[in-house]
Amino acid sequence: MLFHLLAPLADQFTPFNLFRYLTFRSGGAIVTALLITFLMGPRIIAWLKSKQAEGQPIRLDGPESHLIRKKGTPTMGGFLILLALTISTLLWADLTNGYVWVVILVTASFGGIGFFDDYKKLTKRSSSGLSGKKKLVAEIIVAAIAGALIMHLTRGPLATTLAVPFFKNLLIPFGWFFLLISIFVVVGCSNAVNLTDGLDGLAIVPSMFAAGSFALIAYLAGNAIFANYLQINHVPGAGELTVFCGAMVGAGLGFLWFNAPPAMVFMGDTGSLSIGGAIGTISVITKHEIVLAIIGGLFVLETVSVIVQVASFKLTGRRVFRMAPLHHHFEKKGWQEPTIVIRFWIIASILALAGLSTLKLR
Repeated sequence: MLFHLLAPLADQFTPFNLFRYLTFRSGGAIVTALLITFLMGPRIIAWLKSKQAEGQPIRLDGPESHLIRKKGTPTMGGFLILLALTISTLLWADLTNGYVWVVILVTASFGGIGFFDDYKKLTKRSSSGLSGKKKLVAEIIVAAIAGALIMHLTRGPLATTLAVPFFKNLLIPFGWFFLLISIFVVVGCSNAVNLTDGLDGLAIVPSMFAAGSFALIAYLAGNAIFANYLQINHVPGAGELTVFCGAMVGAGLGFLWFNAPPAMVFMGDTGSLSIGGAIGTISVITKHEIVLAIIGGLFVLETVSVIVQVASFKLTGRRVFRMAPLHHHFEKKGWQEPTIVIRFWIIASILALAGLSTLKLR
């Protein structure tokens, strides 16, 4: 909005020229989202507490300490992230950019699915909300619509091809089957972040690392000169997603203020599903779907631990981990929650740097 209002006036007032620069608007998005979370956080948390007398239902089969330390903590805090992220993006982004609207669509839709799931948990007073099948079907429908829109907006062969990192201009053509890949990436990333969200502050910081990484990737992929220099695929218009990623970083930082151990509020599926869906969508737009598996390696690890646990139990009757996802395994081993969270943050930061290194390894 500010881009459309102020950039055209740059000839009359030179400082308004700053609004033409992605870097300036991305910085503005970070600060704006951060301020919104700081200002609105206490009020939203107080409102959530007034509506959730007993807080989020705690898993009875989970770590015993959760029944004591986390009882009464409200959920749906992801609404605060969505509010700050959306307002900041609408203020600072170029709203004529189709990619921006696709990512907003996915973020809001997945947030709505998560909100309904959290609401069901609260009304049923159970840790199981919306059935897995219904949730998955809804996510697939949204991801399919987003994937089709991305294929329509993307030019040339990039629209239906999968880019392979480490190789110069290697694109695997899939035709319309690429839609299935985009659905898998978006839905998979969304649920991977959701599985990681099990301890105070555990999911939001790796999400910020991923958002920050894709802010750089989107900026470089959207710039023909930088994309040519790094020999990555140039995606015209993708650079505007830098603003969205910046807003996500700012909203995440603000939310961490309230979600740091001991958490005042949980993001719930409202936040985790929407954040994961947004990151997955951006990876599809920027043609870095495979790199997402590196940058979001912690999310992948958590998801694989669940798959291995379920498969092992069904096939052999034995569990590989004391409890899945993986962070609960270490809780069962006696690790303190802050120790697990900080060590997982360190792993996530290393993986994010490893993912960014692929930009130069061609």
